[in-house]
Amino acid sequence: MKDKKTESQPQVSTTINWNDLLHRLENTQTFLEQGLSLTPERKRTILKERAKTLAREPERGEGSRGDLEVVEFLLSYEIYGIESSFVREVYPLHEITPLPGTPPFVLGIINIRGQILSVLDLKKFFDLPERGLTDLNKVIIIQDEQMEFGILADVIIGVRLIPVKEIQPSLPTLTGIREKYLKGVAREQMVILDAEKLLSDKSIVVE
Repeated sequence: MKDKKTESQPQVSTTINWNDLLHRLENTQTFLEQGLSLTPERKRTILKERAKTLAREPERGEGSRGDLEVVEFLLSYEIYGIESSFVREVYPLHEITPLPGTPPFVLGIINIRGQILSVLDLKKFFDLPERGLTDLNKVIIIQDEQMEFGILADVIIGVRLIPVKEIQPSLPTLTGIREKYLKGVAREQMVILDAEKLLSDKSIVVE
C-alpha cells in the first residue's frame, strides 16, 4: 500500500496565454457595449418577445420535443392509441350493467367510486371482429371539459411517445367510420384515435 504523503503530486501549469486572455476581454467589452447601446424601444421589443416565448403553452398531448404521448391498446388484434392528455385513468372491467334501448356499441354502464359512466365498445362502433370479454379487458376513461365516458380495450399495452413528424395521415384500409375518428397512423400501423372528436360527437353520447 502506498503512503499518500509520499505520492507524487500532479504538476499544475502556471503558464498564462496573455494574447488569448486579451482577446476574450475585448470580446466581452464589445458585447457589453452593444447591450448598453440598445434603444429603449428595442429593449421593450426584446422583452415582449421573451415574454411571449415563455408564456406559450405546448399543444395538448404534445411533449416538449414534439412527441405525442399515447395510451396503447389492442382492439380485435389491431393496435390503437389515444392521447394520454385525454385519459383520466384505466379501470379494470369488473361488472358492467347493460342499458336497454341503447345503440349496440354502448356496452353498458359501470360504477367507478360512486360515479356512473357509460362504456363504448369501439369494436362494434368500428365494425371490427368481436372478441369475448376476458380478465385482460380494461376501460379507458377519456374526458374533456364537457364530456366523460369509457372505451373498452381488449388489452392495455402501455404508454409510449410518438414523434409527431412520424404520424401519417391514414392508410388505404382505414375507411368508413374509422377514418372519421382517425388522428393518424404511426409506426407498426398503430391507429391513433382522435379523442377530441370522440368526446364531442353527439351521436355517441348516452344521456
